[in-house]
Amino acid sequence: MSSVRTLPTSAQVVNLGLPAFTDAVLAQGAEALQVDWTIPAGGDPASVAALTTLYGTRSVAIDEANAEIVRILDRGVPFLTGVAPAREVVPGMGERMLLHSGPPIAYADVCDPMRRSMRAAVVAEGWALDVEGADKLLARGEITLDAANDHSTVVPMVTALGPTTPMWIADNTDAGTRGFAPVNQGPGDVAWFGRESQAAIDRLVFLRDVVQPRFSRIIDQVGPIDIMSLAGQGVQMGDDVHLRTQATTNLLIRNLLPAIAGLGNDPESLAMSRFLATSHLFFLTIAMAGAKSLTLAAEKVTGGTVVTTMARNGTTFGVKIAGSDTWHICDAPPVGNALYYSGYTEADAARDVGDSAVLELVGLGGAAAAGSPAVAGFLGGSMDDAARATREMRRICLAESTRFKLPTMDFSGTPVGVDVRKIIETGVRPKVTTGVLHVSSGAGQIGAGVATAPIEGFTAALITLADSGPA
Repeated sequence: MSSVRTLPTSAQVVNLGLPAFTDAVLAQGAEALQVDWTIPAGGDPASVAALTTLYGTRSVAIDEANAEIVRILDRGVPFLTGVAPAREVVPGMGERMLLHSGPPIAYADVCDPMRRSMRAAVVAEGWALDVEGADKLLARGEITLDAANDHSTVVPMVTALGPTTPMWIADNTDAGTRGFAPVNQGPGDVAWFGRESQAAIDRLVFLRDVVQPRFSRIIDQVGPIDIMSLAGQGVQMGDDVHLRTQATTNLLIRNLLPAIAGLGNDPESLAMSRFLATSHLFFLTIAMAGAKSLTLAAEKVTGGTVVTTMARNGTTFGVKIAGSDTWHICDAPPVGNALYYSGYTEADAARDVGDSAVLELVGLGGAAAAGSPAVAGFLGGSMDDAARATREMRRICLAESTRFKLPTMDFSGTPVGVDVRKIIETGVRPKVTTGVLHVSSGAGQIGAGVATAPIEGFTAALITLADSGPA
């Protein structure tokens, strides 16, 4: 006996993907739920295969490793313990060596603003009488160039540091790691912005001969300073502790003020005080040194998928993953959403440069954009735009920080633990708040904006990870 089946009189539809199908169902008076979905990794077969491997049988071990890495990044406590010449503290620092931001690079491929900074550093070290002589030494390869990141060091923008450069020392004692970064050169006519004038060279000498010995005495007197505690306070006061560090810098100087005043009123101490009064980014490199000490500890953990290095030299962009010292390199990106000083446009802008993206890896910088009105201007202009940037970072991170809290988001933590799997799966790339330098004229900083990390380096890292272990 046969039965007659009738067509349903109503339908409830769940649609994955193109919203046009949902719109068509709704237009006919039926119920429909739209689920936004895209093919992971844009459907790239190699990336999808790598994701399948890393989210498959290896995922339990990966998740365990990642949990430890996040704990290290979020709970490690680096202290500022001193300042000393690079030759005395930086591992592997040679006597005729300059360290630079980003992946390793030959002088012939170095961008114009970094070349200028290198030449200024060579003159400040006394290896050449002028920048023309410095250029010849560098072009002949008589001075060794190397990536600062490969020496437990991070440098901002196009800073080139030599053996006598004063370095902040960040001790992450519990993990047994030390991170280093140069004392910030301050604003104006300075080498870290790609200037090679006599004033820029004089600033390097001033930091070496005046600031370094005095700050060494100050820190010895005040004692170790909890770097991330200050950064956490700064985040709640509107800093992202990357593009803006005014609040955190002021907190630091307040803590140091009795020792600074105790230096006396000799001309050099007064000159240092005037320098500090104008250096609103003074805390930047202290935070960078602290962040580097955390990522160095994270690098000791094998088997994870967390990004521990993002670095740019104005020519290339490099990525490293925890447990590996391999660079995955692609072209450096432009700086987007930039606000330029009067008379400059994007045609004048150099590509993204600097090691300061280490801050984004520990929950600062772009990760903390939602709490910084100053940064919002570079992300669309409203605090909603800034919050959107932080929410996007959460999509590619494994946890929320327990120490960097955002008042504008109900005191939730900033995202921490950038997972290369999530970057490739979602297509969301880390955003880095940064300055913009002139591409060729030596004008220095011409604006500020937000760089979006290129996907290619992360893709290469993901595939290497998938190929490095059992399927």
